[in-house]
Amino acid sequence: MRDLPAVSAAALVTFAGAGPGAADMLTLAVARALAAADVVLHDRLVSPGVLALAGPQARIIETGKQGFGPAMAQGDISALMLAFARAGHAVLRLKSGDPAVFGRLDEEIEALEAAGIGWRILPGITAASAAAAALGASLTRRGRNGELRIVTGHDMAGYAEQDWRALARPGAVAAIYMGRRAARFVQGRLLMHGADPATPVAIVENASRADQRVIAARLGSLVAELAGVDGPAVLMLGLAPRAAEAAVPDLREALR
Repeated sequence: MRDLPAVSAAALVTFAGAGPGAADMLTLAVARALAAADVVLHDRLVSPGVLALAGPQARIIETGKQGFGPAMAQGDISALMLAFARAGHAVLRLKSGDPAVFGRLDEEIEALEAAGIGWRILPGITAASAAAAALGASLTRRGRNGELRIVTGHDMAGYAEQDWRALARPGAVAAIYMGRRAARFVQGRLLMHGADPATPVAIVENASRADQRVIAARLGSLVAELAGVDGPAVLMLGLAPRAAEAAVPDLREALR
């Protein structure tokens, strides 16, 4: 197998996606960057299995962020990147999922550019893809949805407003990140804009990990179904696990 192209030595900071959790879902490029990094600045959701792939020389620092909970300030994270890069270290900024999806990537790149420090991006598998794989479902389907929305349940201002009318339409499919604590808000907004309470919403907790759990829910019962979910979860609006989807015709027949 051919080696990957060499990376310029000027790229002192690498932004990389750690994927949804399982270490074997890393790209080869990210695994190589982990092995070579002098410093790994990682998000809270990066799994121990992924971090174990770092080289013995690496200094590993958590830069945790948690919705509605304690978090390292963005300015402090940028300051760490700058300090280590200026000292000549190969810095790996490791973000769960894909660094370009709800990862504040632009803010951190801007800090590096202002300081004249080089950077590169290595993409990763985002939670929506891993969750769809867990369901055995396609994110897009002819005749059902020609678009996919990836939205967040909350942002810096609190619960995040979306185009609820579009999301409430029959056939709409959306991956709702950070939606567990915002579930009642999301449910209320969708119902308010005409969504059918029977709309499937698959809950995928700890996508791709050994303790992954898939719950087949409906919009009307979403909050109740989330009661026992403690880990990071993505809500797949408009999708159901394949087994549950296949059972729908039998259920309709039984109700006649």
